Amino acid sequence: MSDLLAGAYLAKGTIGNVGMPGAPVASFVLVVVPSQHSVSGTVVITQAIQGPDSYIVVPVTGKIFSTGIGKVTQVVGLKGQYVHSVPPPAFGSFLADFEANLAIDNEWNGTGGFSYYEHNIENVPVKAANQVELV
Repeated sequence: MSDLLAGAYLAKGTIGNVGMPGAPVASFVLVVVPSQHSVSGTVVITQAIQGPDSYIVVPVTGKIFSTGIGKVTQVVGLKGQYVHSVPPPAFGSFLADFEANLAIDNEWNGTGGFSYYEHNIENVPVKAANQVELV
C-alpha cells in the first residue's frame, strides 16, 4: 500500500496566453502520481472580460504518460465538470464539461489546449508556475 503514492509530486502552472488582453487562462494545481498514471486537482479559468465565464473553478482528474519523444517527455489529459449559470434574461444552471490536453517536458513547460462551455483554446503555451515540487 505504501507504494501506491510512490513518486507523487505537486505541479502548478498555466495553460494559455498569459498577458494577452481578454485571453482565457487556465491555472492548475495538480497532484501527480506517475506510478499510477494519475493526475487530480483544481483548474481555475480566468478571463479579463466580465461575464459568466470570467472566473471558473473546476475539479479535475486525468492521466499522465511518458512519451519518449524529443522535448515532449509527457502527455497529460484532464477532465472535469463545473456549474455553469445562465446569465439574465434566462435563468438556471447546468453541469458544463472541461477538458485539457498538454504536451510537456519534465518541468511542465510545453504546449496544450483546453475547452469549456462554448470555448476552445488550442496550441497555447503551458508554463510551470515554479519548479515542480515533491510532495
